[in-house]
Amino acid sequence: MNQYKLVVFDLDGTLYEGTSHFDYYANHLKQKVDKKDRTEFQLDYEAMKAGNHVVQIGKAYDVENDAVLTIDPMTLRVVEAHSWDGEKYADKSVEEAYPGELSFNFDNMIAIGDGWWYPFVCAKHYGVEDCYSSYTATKEYMVSDDFTLEPLTGLRDHLMKLNKVTQTVVMTNSDREDVGRLFYELGLEGVFDHIIPSANKPSSTSEQLQHLLTQYEVKPEEAVSVGDNFINEIAPAVLLGMDAVYIHPQMPEVDLEQVKVVSSVVDLFKE
Repeated sequence: MNQYKLVVFDLDGTLYEGTSHFDYYANHLKQKVDKKDRTEFQLDYEAMKAGNHVVQIGKAYDVENDAVLTIDPMTLRVVEAHSWDGEKYADKSVEEAYPGELSFNFDNMIAIGDGWWYPFVCAKHYGVEDCYSSYTATKEYMVSDDFTLEPLTGLRDHLMKLNKVTQTVVMTNSDREDVGRLFYELGLEGVFDHIIPSANKPSSTSEQLQHLLTQYEVKPEEAVSVGDNFINEIAPAVLLGMDAVYIHPQMPEVDLEQVKVVSSVVDLFKE
């Protein structure tokens, strides 16, 4: 990582790991689902985690049409569409419904980039309107005595050494208060040069990255984006000419020269 003049890190799923908080989030949301649908909600959520559901990381969910979309992460165009139960839509109907690049938000068109989105999408399918209060409750749980957020071994020391030779930035969708609490729990206070909370990824990722390149007077090829969400952190960086590090425990093959795949952020610091 020392070769770069600018390193931009994601936070959730990148600078800490673990999945139990996703289950807490799912259970909180489940209480908002109609009682008659709660068993199906749980079955769908468990199927997603096991890889046995049409909803998977890397896809998108169209809330209004209850459609699960397979997208090209580099162009953000829809390749295939399926119903919640897995029925494939005809190619012609897909082209008509989604003729151009998708525009994501947190209400109607959801980019399923990591484990946070499984409970959210499942709740939306079952008619839950208010998901944000459950998200907030989960973040509060994560900094309570009832939850243990284990810092990644040696990460702070590695980052402090990196920070002596390059600029380091954290860009996250978590708000400033959440970032402060998480940094305290992880022992990462005072580590980074620059923190961008509430970054509105993926919609604003390219704009945010371009601003950082300008601010630090760095060429795209001298910068790298590190994250666990391909749509949020990897594809936008590559399209700008930056390098990227994709964190994924299953180490999927990515046929892009600019992208390195690792199972954990600490792998970047191993000799």
